Amino acid sequence: MTTGAIIARTDSADATRALAAEVAASAGPGDIVVLAGDLGTGKTVWVQGFSRGLGVTEQVTSPTFTLVRPYLGTSLQLLHVDVYRLDHLSEVFDLGLLEQLDERPRHAGLTGTVACIEWGDLAEPALPADFLEVRLELGEGDDDRVLRLVAVGARWGARMGTLRAALSPWSGGQ
Repeated sequence: MTTGAIIARTDSADATRALAAEVAASAGPGDIVVLAGDLGTGKTVWVQGFSRGLGVTEQVTSPTFTLVRPYLGTSLQLLHVDVYRLDHLSEVFDLGLLEQLDERPRHAGLTGTVACIEWGDLAEPALPADFLEVRLELGEGDDDRVLRLVAVGARWGARMGTLRAALSPWSGGQ
């Protein structure tokens, strides 16, 4: 099940981070956010904002060479994943991502894990059919971005109304 898209526009990296922090407020244990877009469209910037919304205090950097970086938020652990360098779809399974999402984090106070997967559109066939896809594109100006958020599956689909309201400053209320 795919629901109607939310189209949002930002005019700076800080605005993209703020939008992502609003999305994080709707995230729960086991959720997956698939990030798609060309190089330089702001996928890591988006994860920085999402992590801030989860209460992560560490600096978030791209996991391009480590593939997976965990970060501790106030109630959720964030797995920041980058599948750009994977050669085969089967390597997504080798990362054990789905198992990590199912396990309860061993840190006190954490209720679960959420994953943000950069270049996640490349891994979609290996993912459960329940995620939020965030596609980032360059806008008119150097710092402008167009973000298209689509819920795939029931979990994120049930939250699209809440997301639509939270993202109205960037989406014009559509």
